[in-house]
Amino acid sequence: MTTKTCDVCIVGAGITGLNALWVAGQYLARDQKVVLVDSRKQVGGMWADTYPYVRLHQPHGMFTAGNVAWTLGRERSYLASKPEVLDHLEYCLETIKQRVQVDELFGWTMVSHDEANGVVLVTCESADGATVVVEAKRLIKAYGFRIAPNEPFAVSSTRVRSVSPDFCDLHGEDMRSTDTPVWIIGGGKTAMDTALELITEYPGREVNLVAGVGTFFHSRERLFPAGARRWWAGDLSSSLLRETARRFDGTNEADVWDWHRTTYGTWVTPETGSFLLGILSESENSTIAAGLRRVVMDYLVDAVDDHDETRLVFRSGATTTIPPGSWIVNCTGYVMRHDYPYEPYVSSGGAVLSIQPRSATMYLTSMIGYFLTHLMFLDRISDSPLYELDVPELLSKSRTVPPYALFTLTLYNAGIIYDNVPSAVFRDFGLDFDRWYPLPRRMAAMARFALTHRRDREHLRHTLDTVRARFDVRCGPLAQEVRRRDTTEVADRGRGETV
Repeated sequence: MTTKTCDVCIVGAGITGLNALWVAGQYLARDQKVVLVDSRKQVGGMWADTYPYVRLHQPHGMFTAGNVAWTLGRERSYLASKPEVLDHLEYCLETIKQRVQVDELFGWTMVSHDEANGVVLVTCESADGATVVVEAKRLIKAYGFRIAPNEPFAVSSTRVRSVSPDFCDLHGEDMRSTDTPVWIIGGGKTAMDTALELITEYPGREVNLVAGVGTFFHSRERLFPAGARRWWAGDLSSSLLRETARRFDGTNEADVWDWHRTTYGTWVTPETGSFLLGILSESENSTIAAGLRRVVMDYLVDAVDDHDETRLVFRSGATTTIPPGSWIVNCTGYVMRHDYPYEPYVSSGGAVLSIQPRSATMYLTSMIGYFLTHLMFLDRISDSPLYELDVPELLSKSRTVPPYALFTLTLYNAGIIYDNVPSAVFRDFGLDFDRWYPLPRRMAAMARFALTHRRDREHLRHTLDTVRARFDVRCGPLAQEVRRRDTTEVADRGRGETV
């Protein structure tokens, strides 16, 4: 068994972990060390695993670690591809390593951690069974959403091709050598990406969508207008956040949903019962809508062979006959598919930061990794009265409330953080979507936030308290009994976790 000593151990080398690492590098001296652990063999998190045709939702410049600038040389609205994102995240890591020592443990999994007397012992294992114990002053568990590749659907039929975009090359010879229909299962961003790819790559091919309750997306043109329109058109993301949180009172999600969808949304399906923070352009929407043969508002249960027929069976009990050799592509959701135990965003001893949706403090874990790591190094993480939200639990009880609860949570906690960190923390936040707009518009938005964040605090807190009471979910300040409890309880429940 090997032992390593460091100042900070960060578990997770995706966008969340790299933002935590960038922040740590701002506080540590050149001779101090960070151990970076990830079960994957490279930096990048979910981007290392996902389907090859995935692209960023937002313009590439606003997907980074800290304020590391891209070197891609493309125009600013360009949506970076998977290889380009991975290259940039590798560049972010190399840039950070110029400031602080980073010892990489790629291909290692954290199996347990124990916090005592100001030290955290982190036990990691490799695939071949080797063990290393990392002794750190701080541990940041940058799990994020723990997105993992989708497996193909297990179906009864032997006459269909059931695949997943993560394990099947849709540009490969198998797909090209057939002209049978494709059934995309799912209504979210992966389904939209896959539909767009198939419709443009195979013109005239029958492509169908099984969309569940349907999903609407933020219109890219509304949030990221192109060219000179950035000076007068579109809405800054901070404005969307503020307006939504001011409208939502914890009980009126149906009205807020209708306003939000009408004002900012775009959608392909005839019904839209879901919104998961995705972004889609109007041109993408039009291409997909025109290229789909059928849209089924239902859920796939199975594909079965019945004598000479092959049928898709849906949750409603409806069926449809499909030709032998049809393709079924599993594009169902990646986010929060697995149930992980609750743990607080900061341990009772204050030395372990856990970034995951069971105790979310903002709507993106990359944002949490950035801001909460600042609070940790400023020794303000334990006494800042942030609210935490158990997002998976709320999602299990409501489809429409979670996005608005998350927007409210983000705005509330951003105000608390603003009062507890230097102004440079917000200035250097490279994931800020407001950076799309010219400086005068951004400065006006920041001035509004600075003037109103305390004034809005009571409404935001009341809204979050109402959500907690309505749905009986964890939504509030970190409980004092949680702060005091023995951190080994969390460590025991976290054994064998991977990133």
